[in-house]
Amino acid sequence: HAKNNFLYFLCIIQKFLNTKRGKYSMTTKDKNIFDSVLYSYSADTNQINEDNRILKETINKLNEEVNMLKTPPLMVAEVRNVFGKEAIIRLPNGNQFYVTISTECKKLRPGDVVLTDQKNLTIIKKIPITRKFDIESFVIVEKPNVSWEDIGGLDIPVREIKEVVELPLKKPEMFRKVGITPPKGILLYGTPGTGKTLLAKAVASSTNSTFIQIVASELVQKFIGEGAKLVKEIFELARKKAPSIIFIDEIDALAAKRIEMGTSGEREVSRTFMQLLAEIDGFNPLDNVKVIGATNRKDILDPAVIRPGRLDRLIHIPLPKIEGRLDILKIHSRNMGLSADVDLNNMAFLMEDLCGAEIKAVCTEAGYFAIRENRTKVIKKDFLKGIDKVKQEEQTEGQDYMRMFG
Repeated sequence: HAKNNFLYFLCIIQKFLNTKRGKYSMTTKDKNIFDSVLYSYSADTNQINEDNRILKETINKLNEEVNMLKTPPLMVAEVRNVFGKEAIIRLPNGNQFYVTISTECKKLRPGDVVLTDQKNLTIIKKIPITRKFDIESFVIVEKPNVSWEDIGGLDIPVREIKEVVELPLKKPEMFRKVGITPPKGILLYGTPGTGKTLLAKAVASSTNSTFIQIVASELVQKFIGEGAKLVKEIFELARKKAPSIIFIDEIDALAAKRIEMGTSGEREVSRTFMQLLAEIDGFNPLDNVKVIGATNRKDILDPAVIRPGRLDRLIHIPLPKIEGRLDILKIHSRNMGLSADVDLNNMAFLMEDLCGAEIKAVCTEAGYFAIRENRTKVIKKDFLKGIDKVKQEEQTEGQDYMRMFG
């Protein structure tokens, strides 16, 4: 049909050329065919132009990507010293070079992180990274949902922690009026499972301060001096975001007693530990920075870290007594469906020598025994089986050495 219209269109043009100018008058049919052919060609032309524009933009983007792939990567280095238009830089592998500074890079200072060319190591650009380590990852952004009401059987340790951590942050003028300085830090020690880390989580959720959580083994780095630098940057971050709390879990991995002879790794741990002591001594007691350490091996800690003036408030987290066991049992069983024959006082009495974590395990095991029998209510027999299972696992764990050595 379109081909016939086009041929008819040519015939109209031919008639117009054969007649005298202005003498030819088109019929309605001729006019409609003439308009339709012109419109179709103009529409096709616009579509072709649009496709051509899209193809050009695609080619330009592909050329930009190809050029980016061809660009050689730059090296990251640290500025050690600046001498006019030259500088001494240090590469990540430890080598140092005396290089020139590009005219586009201005206001360099020692300690800045820069990008250098791979061939001649010319400083090209300064990047806004002043720390070698990602210490921001240690900051807990979302506060734990653990409150003081979720901790049972630890009334005295909770009161002491509040006195050391919360009072200096909330009422520093009271300490000035009395004329005493609050402790810089506290050490939570006790057997595993008694709630040391849980107390630290409650501190984080109860205060509006920045909470920085570290495991002591993370501070031990491979190369000499990197662990000490990491400790320094963490304390700088704590001062910057004050009021803040630094929680060091398993501190015995870093603060164990130092020995005279040791391997190079042990000496690096000692250097990192000495930097930690220097940082604790470096800030004022009312500087809104508190340090909390946690360990279950207080006997192997170096005396330097627990002397007065450092982690000088030592808080022992003991095994809960019967009142404490009852409080812990109520906390962990408050969402459970208990039958009428379950006497929590009796259950707490039977859980003698169990820590808080083991009491929680008893509640979990009791729930599993109910699920196995397709029940939604937990009965007394389930708790008794859970207590026997947890105590049996504890006894088996304590007798492993007998099977090993006889």
